[in-house]
Amino acid sequence: MTTANPTLILGFPDYREQAQHLASRAGLDYAEVEIHHFPDGESRVRLPAGLGERVILCRSLDHPNDKLIELALTAAAARELGVRHLTLVAPYLCYMRQDKAFRPGEAISQPIIGQLLADWVEELITVDPHLHRVPRLEDAIPVKRAHCLTAAPLMADFLARELENPLLVGPDEEARQWVSAIAAHAGLDYRVGAKERHGDREVEVHFPHPPPPERHLVLVDDVASTGHTLENAVAALASSRPASLSVLVTHALFLEGTLERLRQAGVTHIWSTDSIPHPSNRLALAPLLASALNF
Repeated sequence: MTTANPTLILGFPDYREQAQHLASRAGLDYAEVEIHHFPDGESRVRLPAGLGERVILCRSLDHPNDKLIELALTAAAARELGVRHLTLVAPYLCYMRQDKAFRPGEAISQPIIGQLLADWVEELITVDPHLHRVPRLEDAIPVKRAHCLTAAPLMADFLARELENPLLVGPDEEARQWVSAIAAHAGLDYRVGAKERHGDREVEVHFPHPPPPERHLVLVDDVASTGHTLENAVAALASSRPASLSVLVTHALFLEGTLERLRQAGVTHIWSTDSIPHPSNRLALAPLLASALNF
């Protein structure tokens, strides 16, 4: 590691390739947190020597519970080593869905986890966080500087290379903000469906204004986990006789078996950004994330 630039990217083994790509794009040195897991599930973290006053932590927060503990240990160790300014680059930001108590007694996780992160770092950079009733990222994560980036331009440019004049489809009203942003950037038409949720894995999707037949349809969403919403949207769109049907998501949480179900339902292509490492990754976020770094 050189000493020409006092700022470096500090990555983690599970997000190594993306963090290294970010460091290369930003022209910064890269180092890595060493993590050891004990048999009882506890984590030991060890930071490299020679950290400067500013460090950029890069780790997506999918499957977050262990990662949050390791992030807390890393931040504390960095302070002990003399780091004065910590930036967290978390392309996927966890615990954003629960922004109110839907039933009596529920913990409202968004502000709780948001305050924890704000206690550990001064600055946060993320991509398309799942915000709805809270309009600004800094209201959910009260850090000194919060950067809420969007992958919409990257997605629009990607679709322009892959398909001729696709029609974008949001599976539900929550997806409208992402669908409309991509459509506006690329000059495309879009439709938005209506969803009724009957449980974590039971949803019903219909389209009040179905798309015309023989179009290349692209289902767009910010997060896909079980894929049930997308799967139901695919079934609802079958009557439109699309020329092709693709899925494009920012954050590919995709649980085991989801891709197979979507393909069996008739989906031709499944694409995602690399906010979460996954076989569907096609869009690198490093250029977008590097543009938000200030050093």
